[in-house]
Amino acid sequence: MKEQIVAFILAENKWLFTAMLVSAIIVVAVVTRQRRQRLSRELEILRAMNLFYGCMIGIMSFGHLLAVTVKASLGTLEGSLWLLYPLGLALTIPAWWLAGRVSRFVTHEPKWRKGTAALNAWLGIGLVALGLHNLPIAAPAAFNIAYSYYSAPAVRWTIVTIAVIANVALFIGATIFMASGQSFEQFQGM
Repeated sequence: MKEQIVAFILAENKWLFTAMLVSAIIVVAVVTRQRRQRLSRELEILRAMNLFYGCMIGIMSFGHLLAVTVKASLGTLEGSLWLLYPLGLALTIPAWWLAGRVSRFVTHEPKWRKGTAALNAWLGIGLVALGLHNLPIAAPAAFNIAYSYYSAPAVRWTIVTIAVIANVALFIGATIFMASGQSFEQFQGM
């Protein structure tokens, strides 16, 4: 059993799929539970988009930290613990901050708009800085920022439509990646 848990933690091909699935479940649960707040449709969408992204990146970066910890304890870590831990923390903390505070950010929109934009920007830029291969995972941050600053209904619906299509495509890619059983480097060569 211990070996199976370690294998799951170290299997990089499972984290994106798991993060997206769990994030979607959390969003459905939170939106359903908090319907009584009577937020406008725009604020509901803004909350859902930011909650999904914060949870997804939070779960993935937690998985990174967990994998680094396990590899370090097994003596198989390639790279510096002093570099890999701060990288994980630089994503984990703002991601969970965004996810945990999203209801407050959204319900006090004018006051907190800059906060959600800053957290999204930090996460998006941080992911792209780690490599252009992270661009599909960083893109939702740009959608979240754009949605919060554009007020024209047609523009907002366009942003939401593109965001949904991009996230569905990313989920399909994550499913294929998970089913392949390959490492990221092997999967890129396909």
